[in-house]
Amino acid sequence: MRNMYIIALAALIVDQASKAAVRLWLQVGHSFALIPRLLSFTHVRNSGAAFGILAGKNTFFIVASLAVAAALIAYSREVKGNSWLVAAFGLMLGGAAGNLVDRLLFHQVTDFIDFSFFPPTFNIADSALVIGVCLFALDMIFGGKRGNPSGL
Repeated sequence: MRNMYIIALAALIVDQASKAAVRLWLQVGHSFALIPRLLSFTHVRNSGAAFGILAGKNTFFIVASLAVAAALIAYSREVKGNSWLVAAFGLMLGGAAGNLVDRLLFHQVTDFIDFSFFPPTFNIADSALVIGVCLFALDMIFGGKRGNPSGL
């Protein structure tokens, strides 16, 4: 369980540090091309979910983030010894916490990762959430068919 919190804290720190850097060095709406025509950092403020869905529903997202965090913490004892789920839960918890901090402090989320072939701009917290959900799904699909990997 301790490793889940270490992963969550690492995701939260990287997310918040990257967002702080973007807020400091890049004006809202401005872009910096990292790999021209492929990957840019574009400073976007988002009060909703992906594609601006439910824009302005900050209270809803705060409550949803708190519910996700509470569920992950409550269920965390059940994943002890399963490194896939420890990593998944840690990433999901860190991602939820990263966007929750933004919503509490700024009433919107700072997004900046902008791939030319993928419409929504996103952030490290979003990435952690998606990777965590994918690991969770993989464990649910293949969990009984593989050994329980160790190491986390």
